Amino acid sequence: MSEVLSETVAAGVLQVTMNRPDRKNALDRASYAGLIAAIAAAEADTAIRAVLLTGAGGTFTSGNDIKDFAIAAAAGEGPRVAIDFLEAISTAKKPIVAAVEGFAVGIGTTMLLHCDLAFAARSATFRLPFVTLGLCPEGGSSYLLPLVAGSKKAAELLMLGEAFNAETAAAAGLINAVTEDGTALEVGLAKAKALAALPPESLALTKMLLKRGSAQAVAETIATEARHFGERLKSPEAMAAFMAFLKK
Repeated sequence: MSEVLSETVAAGVLQVTMNRPDRKNALDRASYAGLIAAIAAAEADTAIRAVLLTGAGGTFTSGNDIKDFAIAAAAGEGPRVAIDFLEAISTAKKPIVAAVEGFAVGIGTTMLLHCDLAFAARSATFRLPFVTLGLCPEGGSSYLLPLVAGSKKAAELLMLGEAFNAETAAAAGLINAVTEDGTALEVGLAKAKALAALPPESLALTKMLLKRGSAQAVAETIATEARHFGERLKSPEAMAAFMAFLKK
């Protein structure tokens, strides 16, 4: 079974689906490689004008696969493939629309900061549990979240790591709108089709201009966070948190 599915679902729209439903679409190294390949394929295909990102089985993604991360950390490996994915999604030239049902945890939330549009079901649950896992923010979230949510709300979400609902995610600027349960993909597809119908060069230019002012800061933040994240992965705090999680 492929961890990531890609299919053209409408004219100019490539749907990319995280596909580990038995693991709540937790992202392991193979999943990240699949996402990177899907984004690269969309960027290279002139027939594709928008990407629709979602998860299988009624869940967006429960975040990093802790078992996979623990194995990588024990082997002294850093989160390089996850960083490669973050670099790919943050620099993609074509618009990306996210459709969120169920859980969006960790990188499942931070990746939304790099999507151009995002929609979530009313019952969706978000969480940024980096500190509780002995880690630190990733994905440029320590820079982008204060911009869209304000410094106090960003501190609350990133430091406490508590779960929050779709209404809070909308108020924090992580998603555009809350949809009825089971309709996030339908709404996301409609928006992706609308984007795909627009003049592609004008659309790409608009996306570039929207991101131009923060592009360098985002790239630098992703790199800085990644360095600290890699160090934290090998820390006693993180290893203890991972072992406690796996024992559950």
